[in-house]
Formats: sequence, C-alpha cells, structure tokens
Amino acid sequence: MQNDNKFPILETDRLILRQVTEEDAGSLLAYLSDPTVVKHMGFEPFLSIDDAINEISWYRSIFDEGSGIRWGIALKEDDVIIGSCGFLNWIPKHYRSEIGFELSRSFWGKGIANEALEIVLAYGFKQMNLQRIEALIEPPNESSKRLVENHSFVREGLLRSYECTLGKFVDLYMYSLLKEEFLNA
Repeated sequence: MQNDNKFPILETDRLILRQVTEEDAGSLLAYLSDPTVVKHMGFEPFLSIDDAINEISWYRSIFDEGSGIRWGIALKEDDVIIGSCGFLNWIPKHYRSEIGFELSRSFWGKGIANEALEIVLAYGFKQMNLQRIEALIEPPNESSKRLVENHSFVREGLLRSYECTLGKFVDLYMYSLLKEEFLNA
C-alpha cells in the first residue's frame, strides 16, 4: 500500500489512529471478547490473547500485501487501543475498497467512531485516491447503519445470503460513498 511501507499515523482532536502491535493484544482482547461488540462482525467473541494476536497478525498481513490497512483507535491521553477502523479488499485497479470498524462498548455514544471514520475516509479518498468506499452491514446493525448514513453513505441494496458466517448465511446491506460526495459534503 505504501511505497516506503511506513504505516501512516492519523490524528484528530481526541484520537490517534496508529498501527496495532502485539503490545496491544490485551486491549483488543478486552473489547473483542465482548459478545455485544462482535455480534455483527462474523466471528465468535475472543477467548484468549492468542485470538487477539492472530487479529493483529491479520492487520499486519493486509498492510504488507497491499490489500488493506487497519488502524487502531486510541485516545490521545492514554494511547490504549479502544477499537479499529480501516480498509480491506482494496482494488486499486477499480479505485475502491471496503471499510470496517468497531469500538469498545464503553466508548459507544461519545462520537469516537464518527471522528475516526471521518479521518479514515479522508485518507482513503485523498491519499489512496479511492473513488468509491463500500460498507457491508448486517441489516440488524442499527448503530453501524446510522454511522455510515451520517457520513452520507448511500444504501444501494441488499445482498442476499452474501456471507456464510458462524454456520449460517447472512444478508448484508451494500452502502457506498463516492469521492465527490465526500469532498462536496
């Protein structure tokens, strides 16, 4: 993704979005072991530090192979990872990528996901030169639907039985945001 392979650090008024390292495994385990947080993420709650380390390895692999980038979200005041946000399934040829995000339940309702999403979208459109950013969201996931809709994403339709998750087929809404919609908002 980056020619120099240097992981970009993003900052907002309250947040630092940075690379997640193995030292952050305990923080990831803390919120990804919460069934409410992972309810719509397509996997079981984490049970061990190894689960968190595997997730961190996945973050590193998508960055190294150039198929995505996942930032850890931390408050500037303590630099503890409380969530993540980033791109996956990046297809440079078509100038598009999917976006994903999650946040520790104890930080819900404080505008943190909104703040993190805004800077990650800006990075995608301006630094990655994306034309289209997609969000695939399970229909019952009201908070994620509200979050992307607040950022002017358009719900394009329902992808029926789009994924097999935890042994069952799930529908996903396809949302998208185009570069000109973001830049003109």
